[in-house]
Amino acid sequence: MSTLFVSDVHLSAGRPEIVDAFESFLHHQARRAEAVYILGDLFDEWLGDDDDRLPHPRITEALAALSLSGVPVGIMHGNHDFLLGATFEKASRCQLIQDPSVIEVNGTRVLLMHGDILCTLDTDYQDFRKIVRDPDVQREFLHLPLEDRVQRATELRGQSRKAMRLKPKDIMDVTPEAVVDAMREHKVRHFIHGHTHRPAVHKLDVAGESAVRIVLGDWYEQDSVLIWTDQGYRLGRISDL
Repeated sequence: MSTLFVSDVHLSAGRPEIVDAFESFLHHQARRAEAVYILGDLFDEWLGDDDDRLPHPRITEALAALSLSGVPVGIMHGNHDFLLGATFEKASRCQLIQDPSVIEVNGTRVLLMHGDILCTLDTDYQDFRKIVRDPDVQREFLHLPLEDRVQRATELRGQSRKAMRLKPKDIMDVTPEAVVDAMREHKVRHFIHGHTHRPAVHKLDVAGESAVRIVLGDWYEQDSVLIWTDQGYRLGRISDL
């Protein structure tokens, strides 16, 4: 059996074909997995557990069906859906996992992260991240009516897009030193993350030992998935399963 990893699916009502594809994955290929991990940005925008805009209820129900079938599902917060909370966790029957987390896959210790915290050169983003991850800020935001949250999020998204157009592409990638530091801190030689939308398998050296960093792709251009079996791992597509 395989352990499957996906990230940056960015489900929204504006991309119905991706919603259909991911729901099909949950109902079919994922049912044959030993476990499924979603490493952030499952949803393109989640503004609280009362955010019942489509496709949120539909995907939450599909996740619950997968969990009830006997396949454990771990979901990590991303920079688009970090407000996923206890009500979602209960409704989806998934487990919200910490960023970072270390798991064992076929006897190998593996570090899991979304990846945005490693983009240390993008100091403006890191400052913004600290603000929106503050529990008091989140509590105040969640007390607003949903329509006000949607309006505020739309404004912030517009500001973010403008800022991104002015930034060099490399500043929005992970910093190599931050990657090595994270792997050294957690005592691992295998690391999986998303966020950058740059799928690849990178070989590197950590404390004098060979190590691997696997970057998951997004679901804008391909249904990217990491497939890990007792024979090894490979980046592929859902159609490969």
